Amino acid sequence: MVFKHLKGLREDGDFRQKDIAAVLGVSQNTYSQYETGVIALTDEMILKLADFYQVSTDYLLDRSDNPELYQNTSAT
Repeated sequence: MVFKHLKGLREDGDFRQKDIAAVLGVSQNTYSQYETGVIALTDEMILKLADFYQVSTDYLLDRSDNPELYQNTSAT
């Protein structure tokens, strides 16, 4: 599955695939395959990418067009 926000976030941040691959600890080729949907993103990679870009996982996975992280403001 190809995720448009994944590539867009990288390009908007002026990052190369090689840069993001280093953050994830994978080769540039592996990251390229994540971005094009050849290899499925693992839960671990999704979380690392969402943390790196400081966006919600829903935004990263194109389930939302709102990149903001959900913040629970209620006291527990």
